[in-house]
Amino acid sequence: MQDDLIARAQAWLAEDPDPETRAELAALLDAGDTDELASRFAGTLQFGTAGLRGELGAGPLRMNRSVVIRAAAGLAAYLKKQGHTDGLVVIGYDARHKSSAFAEDTAAVMTGAGLRAAVLPRPLPTPVLAYAIRHLGAVAGVEVTASHNPPRDNGYKVYLGDGSQIVPPADAEIAAEIAAIASLHDVPRPDTGWETLDDSFLDAYLARTDAVLAQDSPRTARTVYTAMHGVGKDVLLAAFARAGFPTPALVAEQAEPDPDFPTVAFPNPEEPGAMDLAFAKAREEDPDLVIANDPDADRCAVAVKDNGGWRMLRGDEVGALLAAHLVSRGAQGTFAESIVSSSLLGRIAEKAGLPYEETLTGFKWIARVEGLRYGYEEALGYCVDPEGVRDKDGITAALLITELASTLKSEGRTLTDLLDDLAVEHGLHATDQLSVRVEDLSIITDAMRRLREQPPTELAGLPVTNAEDLTKGTDKLPPTDGLRYTLEGARVIVRPSGTEPKLKCYLEVVVPLRDHTELPAAHTKATELLTALKSDLSTAAGI
Repeated sequence: MQDDLIARAQAWLAEDPDPETRAELAALLDAGDTDELASRFAGTLQFGTAGLRGELGAGPLRMNRSVVIRAAAGLAAYLKKQGHTDGLVVIGYDARHKSSAFAEDTAAVMTGAGLRAAVLPRPLPTPVLAYAIRHLGAVAGVEVTASHNPPRDNGYKVYLGDGSQIVPPADAEIAAEIAAIASLHDVPRPDTGWETLDDSFLDAYLARTDAVLAQDSPRTARTVYTAMHGVGKDVLLAAFARAGFPTPALVAEQAEPDPDFPTVAFPNPEEPGAMDLAFAKAREEDPDLVIANDPDADRCAVAVKDNGGWRMLRGDEVGALLAAHLVSRGAQGTFAESIVSSSLLGRIAEKAGLPYEETLTGFKWIARVEGLRYGYEEALGYCVDPEGVRDKDGITAALLITELASTLKSEGRTLTDLLDDLAVEHGLHATDQLSVRVEDLSIITDAMRRLREQPPTELAGLPVTNAEDLTKGTDKLPPTDGLRYTLEGARVIVRPSGTEPKLKCYLEVVVPLRDHTELPAAHTKATELLTALKSDLSTAAGI
């Protein structure tokens, strides 16, 4: 077994085109570090919720040039089998370590396979790549990004020609083509032959952002903005300038791309401490709202003044605010969200007489909803212009929430006031998450098995009225690894993360109320119920 491990590592080393990972792997072989070698050669990275994603390093279970070249070759083979023998593949990338090299390798592989390749001119937001696919009539797109993962990670997100991310069976078919590649030496990689795009496609994207806003709407809200060391700043500033909003005050320490993310442990606005610098800037500037993008700018976080300080709005709160704003502007079409997001969107759509759909987690599913006008999921992802970008877009979402804040400001109101109105109209929908990060993935497997074998009959004193194992699918959802519990006045969904070693539990309670005077008591009750749900669910799952 050990001899086989060494042999596989040596074979990988012989093919590795990257001097850095070659040196890393050679050092492990020289040291005889079989434990570390086993952790890198025990399998291969698999397509998850967002394509490939993993830690940078040598070996098939890490992100590196060898893995990317194989992924690109598999994608090229898949596209040719679909009849796209000379189609265009557009390739974008963020500012993480190795991203530009992975993008160039992908372009070389596509060119060598007889396809046409076009690479974005510099690190740009993921939604700009998603836009470029349809704008340029491409048959596929690749974005090299690990989104909001830790600095040591990178990833590879694949889109098809409709501008949305891959879903089954395409992911499995591409994976089969990747697995069929015997040797990297069989993959032609010319040094030239692909195009580097100019900014005309970006100009077209920015022109499209204007369409998100209502003509003659107020544009007065003042913002503090952080790019979280990512690639969002220049595009967001250009979009805000075009729209006529006040120039956002930048969090200077996080404004420029930096693959080491020096000011944050996790470059995700949802993580504790990630917004501290933005809040410090807000205390200086006293803006109307704080906006943050994650590093590839497909997510948008919003914070508001609250009791003299600043509070991050939950993704579900922003999702409801944007929905209410679109309804007030007369939007037509289907409103959609993932099953882990708040049921408030369904109430808003129903009241407005609009179609509503629930999908599995991930924008690869939301973007495919027929007649989509607006889609969101609780992890700070919003699609407000599906005709332009069939994916979450942190730039256009930032524009729309700033327009809403401006409209409310002109009425002497705030985003918080509108949230209160929605609570009175539809019931207070309060959400929270129990998220457990693990080193040992068997902890997640054990928790899911325990919940399946001994499903809870009550949580937080509320009887469970329906327990669903989503691996069996439903009449509206394809199978997925998850559990859904419906309670009297609450809902719980438990699922393993598709992109990180986490078990995620999504909690929602709904507290009815008659008028604004009952809001404080409703918030207190909701907080108590959510706390009890977390505790009881932890016990039931053994985490």
